Amino acid sequence: MHVQNARRWAPRGTRAWLVAAAALAVACDVRMLLHPFIGPFLPGTAFCIAASLVEYFFGLAPALAVMLLGLGIADYLFVPPYAAITVFNQADVVLLISYPLVTLLVIVLIERLRRSQFRAELIASVAQSRYEMLLRHDNERMLARRAIDETHRLLRHLSHHHRTFIFIQALERDALQPADDLKQHSVLPRLPNEIAPGPRFADVDPDDIQRLGKALRPGTHRVRLKTGDGASKLTECVCERFTTHAGDFLVLRIGA
Repeated sequence: MHVQNARRWAPRGTRAWLVAAAALAVACDVRMLLHPFIGPFLPGTAFCIAASLVEYFFGLAPALAVMLLGLGIADYLFVPPYAAITVFNQADVVLLISYPLVTLLVIVLIERLRRSQFRAELIASVAQSRYEMLLRHDNERMLARRAIDETHRLLRHLSHHHRTFIFIQALERDALQPADDLKQHSVLPRLPNEIAPGPRFADVDPDDIQRLGKALRPGTHRVRLKTGDGASKLTECVCERFTTHAGDFLVLRIGA
């Protein structure tokens, strides 16, 4: 899989160049400390290591700068005759051929490794993002299907128990507005916005309506229901909860 941004793995800014300059200085100091012991042997090794480390952490451009500057410093300070630029001998030729080849080979391999690593991280990040999108999509589809099923169940419930239906209470404000065709407005208690009355609403004692409107929950409830002779009778009622696409509703009806 081709990823164009794979070559942009290295951090940018002045920090990379400052670290490259520091690595070059450290490599030069280390080589000067070792010079009394090893003489002109391997004059560019310290700079090759410095360029490789800079490449691994900060990318190709700072590493090439360290390599080129290190080549000049190594040839000037650590290849005999020391500190002389007028003499060009076999030692200079060996350094000019071996040091750039080895350093470039190491730098290129590290660059390919870092690009492959960054490309793998990008692909993993994209795959994770797509996986999360699929999970959200599946979750939304499952919730939508559940809401549709609950809506159908609510409709079947209302059609089956329409004669014993007292009221519906919406758990979300303004999800259900009160009906406008109520009779005997002066007799019925004032309803909150989330309650819609049913056919048996007027038969329930107003105090029970107020009580249930504030603390209704799924389960069984006992309310005072008017009978044909005008008396009140304690009656078992059932409250069920339905989750639909329009919100959550509690349906209170008469019956066990």
